[in-house]
Amino acid sequence: MSDLLIKNASLLGGELADIRIENGKIAAIGASLTAEGVPVEDAGGRIAIPGLVDAHTHLDKSLLGYPWYKNEVGPRLIDKIDNERKVKRDYGLDAHVQSMRQSLQSVGYGTTLIRTHVDIDTDQGLIALEGVMETRRQLAGIVEIEIVAFPQSGLMRRPGTAELIDQGMAMGADLVGGLDPCGMDRDPKAHLDTIFAIAEKHGKGIDIHLHEGGELGAFSMEMTFERIRAHGMQGKVAVSHAFCLGMPDWNASQALIDTCAELDVPILTTAPPSREVPSLKRLRSAGVRFGAGVDGFRDTWGPYGNGDMLERAMLLGMKNNLRRDDELALALDVCTTGGAIAMDRAGHALEVGGRGDVVLVEGETLGEAIVTHAPRKLVVTAGNIVARDGKSLRDRP
Repeated sequence: MSDLLIKNASLLGGELADIRIENGKIAAIGASLTAEGVPVEDAGGRIAIPGLVDAHTHLDKSLLGYPWYKNEVGPRLIDKIDNERKVKRDYGLDAHVQSMRQSLQSVGYGTTLIRTHVDIDTDQGLIALEGVMETRRQLAGIVEIEIVAFPQSGLMRRPGTAELIDQGMAMGADLVGGLDPCGMDRDPKAHLDTIFAIAEKHGKGIDIHLHEGGELGAFSMEMTFERIRAHGMQGKVAVSHAFCLGMPDWNASQALIDTCAELDVPILTTAPPSREVPSLKRLRSAGVRFGAGVDGFRDTWGPYGNGDMLERAMLLGMKNNLRRDDELALALDVCTTGGAIAMDRAGHALEVGGRGDVVLVEGETLGEAIVTHAPRKLVVTAGNIVARDGKSLRDRP
């Protein structure tokens, strides 16, 4: 934790003010603030936003630092999963090195909080988890990293995976992951019963990848709702992607959205242009917690992306047809304070008492800052300066 005084910042594109951070928290916001013996940074009128939040990514999958990967993978989900396991073996991929590279690149873009899904399977065991946990340890004070123990290759279809997930939770993973209970494991009852039992055993939450669309995805969500009620896990189970909430039948999707609100099920999107996705406005209107993430990028799944959550706010706005400046501000909120709330992190906002995570962005208005997403002038995590001019102060391996 550190102390810092930021002068002449435009708060979320509004009035100029000073921000004083003490012991890692925002202690005061106002005009002509002083702080004797404290480092001072002049924002020069630049826009200050809260730290960006990447609520859904895969730090262990990145091929950053490697030559360009020529993707010739088949179209099915299982094609991508099987190919990735092979490439990881062939490359001897080091999850610690790769997660350091991606995390520090994201820090340069202003991300101060990350939720990453880390592969655990019967091929690689817990190696990837160990690597990302070491990255989390080394980057403490630079970026917060929350880890999901994720059965990317399936759970019931690969006996022994459930036991490894259980071990991963005992080692220090933060949440239990799940993946397409019908489409991947073809045994939704066993899949969901298993991940809820592991979560209950360790007193942790759950984050389920749900790529299943339409009625199949709705069926998996309804089975998930049943177990949330049975285990009393309201507010502890998130659903990532949730493509079924973008189904054309609005009556059916609205019923699912309303139940997400009732059971406090956060939805985490990556706003991919290739799929129907949950509607930002409909979820917000229903009171559903909503976050966003960059997903994987520069990996065996696809080449797109760079880790910039400000760019992701633009893509979220484009996918949701947000055009007005106040609508763009909604997209940014999903990628900052709203994403932190979806991750059960309170106080991630530019307000007195909030965590001292501040990013200075370029633009005459907040809308311009989002759509141009120019290099970040300054990134502050809990009062510590961690990046300048678009680059992390810690070198990537």
